[in-house]
Amino acid sequence: MDNLRKRILSGAIGIALMIFVVYNGEILLDLSLLLVSLIGIKEIYNALNRISLSPINWIGYLSCMLIYSSIFIDINLEMLMITFALILLLIYVLDSKVNFKDISSTYFSIIYVPLMLINISYLGNTKFIWLIFTIAFGTDTFAYIIGSTMGKHKLSPKLSPKKSVEGAIGGIIGSLLVTVIYSYYFEIGPIWILACLAIIASIFAQIGDLAASKLKREAGIKDYGNIIPGHGGILDRFDSIIFVAPIVFYFCKFFLI
Repeated sequence: MDNLRKRILSGAIGIALMIFVVYNGEILLDLSLLLVSLIGIKEIYNALNRISLSPINWIGYLSCMLIYSSIFIDINLEMLMITFALILLLIYVLDSKVNFKDISSTYFSIIYVPLMLINISYLGNTKFIWLIFTIAFGTDTFAYIIGSTMGKHKLSPKLSPKKSVEGAIGGIIGSLLVTVIYSYYFEIGPIWILACLAIIASIFAQIGDLAASKLKREAGIKDYGNIIPGHGGILDRFDSIIFVAPIVFYFCKFFLI
């Protein structure tokens, strides 16, 4: 019960903090995303170290700061990512201790954490930003409720034994429901486009969850960290948001904004 209370309390504080940061937006949101990215990339490096990979940490941390600097100064992200690739290849050639798996895992981590999460900032101070969290949390919540009450068929027993097909379907339906309600209440439309977004993003939210679970299983860890009492690390809470953020941003950019 103590652990349950800790989980509920930290969850409530986390949601309140998230609402405050997203609502105020601007530099507070950007700095918060930078902090989340720095912690997240540290967590993924710790996990990768456990499966005999040695990503180049300083490149990852530097990438976080430069990627988020692009919000304030004129930095072309495409050129920045090419530069990172060239630097990593140069290190690969010059340092005999670095192998290709190391530079590949370093580059992957840059894409997976800061480059995916920065899409939240692009929707800052708009009604669309809340769709990221509505879809991600709606999927997680309904998947848990339906899965724990009606789940009979395992979705991916090797990666996440508790997840079920029924729960996955429930997550999609839940995401669809809360997104339609949100879009109707705030007059974002057309609703059928938002419904398509909810379904697509919900599927990828669950893929993100399973991908994070697979890496944890390979690394032999239960959680990515312990920064959030009762919940684990940053990546444990942001695994679905990481996948949902770019999908929502580009969907809104091409169809809604």
